[in-house]
Amino acid sequence: MKPVRFLLPAEQEMLDAELYYESRAHGLGDDFIDRVDEVVCDIAENPSRWPIIRFNVRRRLIRRYPFAVLYREDDDEIVILAVMHQKRHPSYWFKRV
Repeated sequence: MKPVRFLLPAEQEMLDAELYYESRAHGLGDDFIDRVDEVVCDIAENPSRWPIIRFNVRRRLIRRYPFAVLYREDDDEIVILAVMHQKRHPSYWFKRV
């Protein structure tokens, strides 16, 4: 299993979403982070399972939330490029590739 590394903008997106959900209901932010953790573990176990959407970048949807984890598999690690809200402009993360 390859190590997983978050780019700083992707980590910030995840933390911003956590704060947003926690402001809506106590514990919802923690649930969001738990779901992201499940997704990241799933990606680490089988990185080629999820579809390539562009530039050799894959997308794994987050259950229960309108977010997806965008990542690429390098030779020695998996890089999380974005924790993207599905309604956000779809190309904003291109410069991170």
